[in-house]
Amino acid sequence: MSRRCELTGIGPMVGNNVSHAKNRTRRRFLPNLQDVTLISDSLGRSFKLRISSKALRTVDHRGGFDAYMAKAKDAELSDNALKIKKEILKAQAPA
Repeated sequence: MSRRCELTGIGPMVGNNVSHAKNRTRRRFLPNLQDVTLISDSLGRSFKLRISSKALRTVDHRGGFDAYMAKAKDAELSDNALKIKKEILKAQAPA
């Protein structure tokens, strides 16, 4: 399982640990990934995704999972999330 957010595409970053004596050693900054279940109002289903806590706050800010997926860029989404987005847009089209 990769350490990458399924909605934002954020992954590990690299940097340095810097000691008091200014010795630098390489390290990785891992994203804060959580396994969450998000509910789609238009489909009436729930989806299990592995997303970062920042993405979860953004979903709440935009007004829910459906609203987030409508505005999400296809390049950032994982293959699984892209399939979900297409289902949601298809369900919302006749409405």
